[in-house]
Amino acid sequence: MLYVSRETSSFMTNTYNTGKLGEDLSCEYLIDKNYKILARNFRKTYGELDVIAKSKDKTLVFVEVKTIKLYSTADINNATISPEDNLTKAKLKKLQKIAVMFAGKHSELFDDDKGWRIDLIAITLFSSGERPLITHYENI
Repeated sequence: MLYVSRETSSFMTNTYNTGKLGEDLSCEYLIDKNYKILARNFRKTYGELDVIAKSKDKTLVFVEVKTIKLYSTADINNATISPEDNLTKAKLKKLQKIAVMFAGKHSELFDDDKGWRIDLIAITLFSSGERPLITHYENI
C-alpha cells in the first residue's frame, strides 16, 4: 500500500466527483511509478477503460479504478465495503472484452513479448483530510 502526498482539501460529495478524483489520483500515482498515460475514459457501448497506460517495462496496461470514501483511517476496519469489492466478475468480464478489442485495434502500442494486462487501483478517500490510500493490483 502507498500513501500519496496529495492532500484533498475539499471532500467530494457526489459519486462522479469521487470517481474523477480517484482517476486523477491513480494517474498521478502511475506517473510517479514511471508509467506513461496514453488515454483516459475510453468508452464503447459495452464498457469503459478508466486509464490506458504503458508501464516502465513497456507493457500496455488497462487500469480499472475503484474509489470509496470514508471519514477517517480509523474507519477502514469497520467499513462494510472496500474499493476492491466494487470490481465484480461481470465488470471484469466487460473490462476484458474492451481490452481485447482495444489491443486488437492498437497492436502498435505493445509488442508480443510484453503484451498487455489489466490492473486495479483501489483508492480510499477520507473526508477527515487524511491522505488517500492507494493500492495497486497488477495483472488481475
